[in-house]
Amino acid sequence: MLRGLYTAASGMISEQRKHDILTNNIGNLNTPGFKQGNAVSRSFPEMLISRIRGGPEEAGRSVTVGRIHTGVLAEENVSLHAQGDLQETLNPFDFALVSDIQVPGAAFDASGKYVDENGQRVFQPQALFTVLNGNNERRYSLNGKFTVNALGELVNGDGLQVLGRDGQPIRLVRVVNGQEIPIHDFKVTAAGEFLDENGQPLNNAAGQRVALLLSRADNPNLLVREGNGLYYVREEDAGTVTGLQPGDQVTVRQGFIERSNVAPEQAMVDIMAALRAYEANQKVIQFYDKSMEKAVNEIGRV
Repeated sequence: MLRGLYTAASGMISEQRKHDILTNNIGNLNTPGFKQGNAVSRSFPEMLISRIRGGPEEAGRSVTVGRIHTGVLAEENVSLHAQGDLQETLNPFDFALVSDIQVPGAAFDASGKYVDENGQRVFQPQALFTVLNGNNERRYSLNGKFTVNALGELVNGDGLQVLGRDGQPIRLVRVVNGQEIPIHDFKVTAAGEFLDENGQPLNNAAGQRVALLLSRADNPNLLVREGNGLYYVREEDAGTVTGLQPGDQVTVRQGFIERSNVAPEQAMVDIMAALRAYEANQKVIQFYDKSMEKAVNEIGRV
């Protein structure tokens, strides 16, 4: 009897985690560059039940009763890295990436996945902005709502420095009478290079062109959410994130942001389904509780 109670309890835990993921999706509907999460559930290993020495006719041998399931668990939260819609803001400090990086021989579906004839899965690489956190560690983001601080550094909404193609924080300044003045009138090309108001390239102190450092995640599913729209990669997966390669179809759009790719209607349907499944498992546990109450308080008296 208790085995069924444990199975129902595992179902409740799984649906609760799915509910949390869906709630997070809905809460980030208006977060630029947010990628929706999907809960992947799987069953615990099945067990083969056998009866040993059930009676005189079965002496010395076991009789197979059947298989029993031991519950379900929400194994992981997988992000859907499909391109979100672009929203025009006319703000020169807003940027969006239009990424369509192809892999030879792969025909990706809407979710960015391809399965070849050998059953091997290939994921579509994704382009991301690169920022520097407080510990001088690289982080990756699709939230392109940037601004310029008092030092002329291009920073994101949390004040983290946006890295340039030279691996250093981008500084948008002009020297006037020996003083550095932040630049607010500029343009950015489709390749992520900065131009002044006259259309001339902006150069850094080393004479190199100022440009956004765009990173390429060969397998976006290896990116780990850190919060505040940031991702990082584990040390063993560091080689899967590199710079863009020649021919990668990535375009920078200035004055736009990428909207969240969460479908609100589907999210509401999924969250109601998770709630109903949670309630069904809850009813099963209540049934087992009443059955055990009768077994203890009524049958035990006989």
